[in-house]
Amino acid sequence: MTDQKLLEHLQGLLTQRRIDLFEKVLTQRTDHFTVVAQDVYQLHNTSAVVRSCDVFGIQNLHVIEENLPRRIDKEIAMGAQKWVDVHRYNTSRECLHELRQQGYQIVATTPHNNSTMLADFDIAKPSAIFFGTEQNGLSEEILREADASIKIPMYGFTESLNISVSAAIILQSLREKLDTSNIDWQFSEERMQEVRLAWTKKTIKNSEEIIERFRNQ
Repeated sequence: MTDQKLLEHLQGLLTQRRIDLFEKVLTQRTDHFTVVAQDVYQLHNTSAVVRSCDVFGIQNLHVIEENLPRRIDKEIAMGAQKWVDVHRYNTSRECLHELRQQGYQIVATTPHNNSTMLADFDIAKPSAIFFGTEQNGLSEEILREADASIKIPMYGFTESLNISVSAAIILQSLREKLDTSNIDWQFSEERMQEVRLAWTKKTIKNSEEIIERFRNQ
């Protein structure tokens, strides 16, 4: 359980406006969906996906860096990296195992393999949405392991979209469906406390030093 006294102490260093904003955003956050980016070439694309996760209330982004280790471009993410938890993996196998352990079904985004149209996708199960590169898409391993696959309807000659565009379109659609569903998608109070404390720490300069002094009182 989160140390409530520590949280209260740290929040005493925040403005009421900031505290109220945290509470508003927390009520809209979800772990029902999570996003995975696999070996995305362009740094700005992964950074833009972080931003989309924040905009649509997705708390966790998983980045597979099997071939292409990258950092997050803070300018493109526009500060969203402070509010979204980014998890990194050296292999696809490691990521798949972790997400299945957490109870997620694996959902590949691909225009092939008789994929389900985005509008028809059943959101009942907690889902990890996998995105690949614009050029090569997802790896054969991910496609083979996927429990389901979805695609964005396209009406021109082009069969693919930039990953950041695809992620924004898909997350916006899934979020709309989630908001009108009867699914219990919101954070539990314990989960809220966990994220609340993490955000508070990230907001306060030298928070670790302040915490150490508090614990030594």
